[in-house]
Amino acid sequence: MNKPARMHPALRLALIRRIHTWLGVFAAPSILFFALTGAVQLYGLHESRGDYRPPAVIERLGMLHKDQVFTLKPKRAKPAKAQNADAGQREHKKAEPKIGVPLLKALFLVVALSLAATTVLGVWMALAHGRDRKLAWGLLIAGAVLPVLLTLLT
Repeated sequence: MNKPARMHPALRLALIRRIHTWLGVFAAPSILFFALTGAVQLYGLHESRGDYRPPAVIERLGMLHKDQVFTLKPKRAKPAKAQNADAGQREHKKAEPKIGVPLLKALFLVVALSLAATTVLGVWMALAHGRDRKLAWGLLIAGAVLPVLLTLLT
């Protein structure tokens, strides 16, 4: 029996790098979207509370991130009993601050921003120094346009 021909390790690595580039460039717009909207959501900047009202686009992007729809949910008025209970719960939560929560949020913010930065750098490397620049541009455009088109269909 003949053994199947094996690919030279250097050629295998080159193929893996090319596939990594193609997948990364296609996914980059979505990765940026989720990293940045996730960073906003860490601090609840996408939801109204008290006197704070986020810009409509931030609210909608938060809905797209969480629920895959670009529309705003209609606000329902809470019954008076529920509002009083919520106020009591908020006061109770404020009475028990845990140091780990803000530190974890800060860490996740750094991770989200790092993910966005490395994604931008990866796209730049693929477009400026890659072998398949036209293919990379096509995949980047497809990765940006497809989610928008699919969002419009929802």
